[in-house]
This record gives sequence, C-alpha cells and structure tokens, in this order.
Amino acid sequence: MKIVAIIPARGGSKGIPHKNITNLCGKPLIGYTIEAAKQSTYIDDVIVSTDDLDIKKVSEQYGALVPFIRDGHIASDEAKTISVVVDAIQRLQARGQEYDVVILLQPTSPLRTAEEIDVAIEVFFQHQMEGVVSINVADISPFLLRTIHNHKLHRIIDESSTIRRQDMPTYYEVNGAIYINRVEEVTEDLSFNDNPIPYIMNRDHSVDIDTWDDLIEAEKILKNRI
Repeated sequence: MKIVAIIPARGGSKGIPHKNITNLCGKPLIGYTIEAAKQSTYIDDVIVSTDDLDIKKVSEQYGALVPFIRDGHIASDEAKTISVVVDAIQRLQARGQEYDVVILLQPTSPLRTAEEIDVAIEVFFQHQMEGVVSINVADISPFLLRTIHNHKLHRIIDESSTIRRQDMPTYYEVNGAIYINRVEEVTEDLSFNDNPIPYIMNRDHSVDIDTWDDLIEAEKILKNRI
C-alpha cells in the first residue's frame, strides 16, 4: 500500500494574514505538519498543494514536495477542501504517481504528532480501510446548545436538559487534524468530516488555528510541551 499525505495551504487568509507560514514558536505554522508527516512510519510522500510561491518555498525547505501550483479557482474562500484533494490526486496521477491511500493533514493543526498520525493509519487498516477522522471530546454538550427562531430558544436535542452534567453522554467534535481515505473513494461527493471511523485525540493536540487567540493558545501548549 502506497500512502500520500496531502497538505492544503492556500496563500489567502482573512483572520491571520499568510497564516500557513506565520511564526509559531520560531517555526512557520506549516512546518509542524510537514515535519510530523515526514516522521511518520507509513507515509511515502508528503505533498503540499498551494497557490502561493512563498508557501511553496517554505514547504520545500521543510522537505515537502510541491510539484505543482494550485489553480486560482480552488484557492478561494469558497473552494472546498475535497476539490483541492481531488485536484492534487489527479495531478499526481497525470505524472504517473499512483497511491492507494490519501491522508489529509491541514496545516492549521500544528500540535498533532507523527505518532498520532501513525496510530490513526493503523486504525484505518484495522477497520478494513474505512475512512478515518480525528475527533476530540466536545467542550459543550448539545444538551446545552440552543438555536433562536422567532425570538425564542429551541433545543438542539429534543430532551430535557435537567440531567446532571456528569450524567450527560459524551459527545465528540471533528477537530480537522487527520483524515484518511482510500484514493479510489476520493471524489467531489466525499465528505471527509463524515468519515465513519473515529480516531480520538487529546484536546491539547487538537487546536485548530483560525484566529490570533488560537495561535496564542498553541504557543502556550508548545512551550509547556518543551
């Protein structure tokens, strides 16, 4: 089985300008994901899909392959991640590079480790190559969540929330750190977030960088880890 890791990293970002190569404890953000992927026991090639020449340069410095520049129509705010992965696989196949398994690693999850990637891959094969998605225990139970409709609150779950917090079921959220699928099933119809097999991660490794506050939180965790 040949495994490719695809790291999508576009140049545009609203919350943090040039987020994917912004500094995090002395290293560009994307550097953490590239290093973790390259340290994996199972991954054969690490590919970065980007539309940005600065990201390309940094990615190559950290040992990733950047064999093409992503087209603008799949580098916008509206572009779907699945479209980026489909495009990357098709481009690689056109170059004669065939893979059996693709692992999607988003650069905004810098705290995920090579060991976690490897365990997730092992889970993937233990479950007959059904799609794997990384998750963590949710901070807030849906028992306590509400929507507002016609100026009134409505429960997400149609059950009483008088249940004690410690008696509430455990709920999980997709953390965006690791997705694993067979290459043959990766089409525009696939939803990575709906992969059926869970890989549970520690919350401290599940920080997803979207805002400056997220970056500050990641810095604190990394400094404690060091």
